Amino acid sequence: MTDTDSASSAIVTRMRADLNDAVRQRDQVRMDTIRMALDGFTHEEVARNRATLTDQDRVAILDKQVKQRMESAEIFKNAGRAELAASEARQAEILRSYMPARLSEDEIRETVAALIAEHGKDFRTVMPLASKATKGRADGKLVSEIVRELTA
Repeated sequence: MTDTDSASSAIVTRMRADLNDAVRQRDQVRMDTIRMALDGFTHEEVARNRATLTDQDRVAILDKQVKQRMESAEIFKNAGRAELAASEARQAEILRSYMPARLSEDEIRETVAALIAEHGKDFRTVMPLASKATKGRADGKLVSEIVRELTA
């Protein structure tokens, strides 16, 4: 991937601008978090033989990183390490700010209902379509529960 490929992504452009601001403000946590996310994008591009990532790919990577941070925060909290749990939670919030707005439960239900109306009540048919339609904008577990409920 070249710099021009990265610059074409709105997410990467915003992250780089925010990284520069974090450097100026000497906000170490924000700097480290943004750098790790950008490194995650680069790592994925290398894994895909330098294929350019779409914004949807980048959102999926950010979503994965947010989940990792939240799991780590929970582990630290259970181990009595509140300061590390707070740091992980802050990193997760920083990463969430680069993701599109999450769908509400009602919006997910509307999307699933439309898919059911179009494709029928078969869970195995609707679930992959619902996952694709809500990818990066809704928790997969919640989507699965709603699809299961509406196709029953």
